[in-house]
Amino acid sequence: MAKTRTRLLVVDDSAVVRQAVAQAVAQASDIELVATAADPLFAMEKMRRNWPDVIILDIEMPRMDGLAFLRALMAERPTPVIICSSLAAAGSAMHAQALAAGACSVIGKPKLGVKAFLDDSSDDIVAAVRAAARANVGLLPGTSAGSGALAGADPSLAARQSLHTADVILAAGTAPILKTTDRVIAIGTSTGGTQALEAVLTSLPKTVPGIVVVQHMPERFTAMFAERLDSLAAIEGRGAGST
Repeated sequence: MAKTRTRLLVVDDSAVVRQAVAQAVAQASDIELVATAADPLFAMEKMRRNWPDVIILDIEMPRMDGLAFLRALMAERPTPVIICSSLAAAGSAMHAQALAAGACSVIGKPKLGVKAFLDDSSDDIVAAVRAAARANVGLLPGTSAGSGALAGADPSLAARQSLHTADVILAAGTAPILKTTDRVIAIGTSTGGTQALEAVLTSLPKTVPGIVVVQHMPERFTAMFAERLDSLAAIEGRGAGST
């Protein structure tokens, strides 16, 4: 039985970038570039005909920016997305926003010499696509498919896309069951898990036991992500130190 290839869509307004990414993944027999698009609206038209397994997405594009498209996608039909943008350098606010919106990973391409950078990063691009294809992404609690900006996609295509998500988040009681220092809760999340993690933590009261989170993301970004969780949740969030 032939091994299924990962279907890839590249969305970037630069023809140079689209070509460079196409050349990068051409070396991988397990990845099939099914389409490219110059902006998210063109991408949606092509996705209705052939839904991809993974999307490489720029941020700054005409007609619709990449983050708006990413949020609409994750709210309606979650699909692994790799952000590839000069605006999303590691440690930047845009990098944080992209991961918080549901991106599996972020590639910060330079403003100058982008083709040479992508050519030199071909192995990293292939590795990122393979990792994204294995990521578990899903609808967040309180959202439903089929009603947003991507409405109109062929339902038969949706049936092919397996969604993986935490189906239930237990509502916390108003009174503490045990002292918060008596127990520690450990949560591990992998690529693409930031949205689910936010949904879980923001549902918890201050009386919840201490929580230790291990999230797969670049080291320099963890402090920013901890600050974001701290601003959203009732519980206090901090990044772990080196000691």
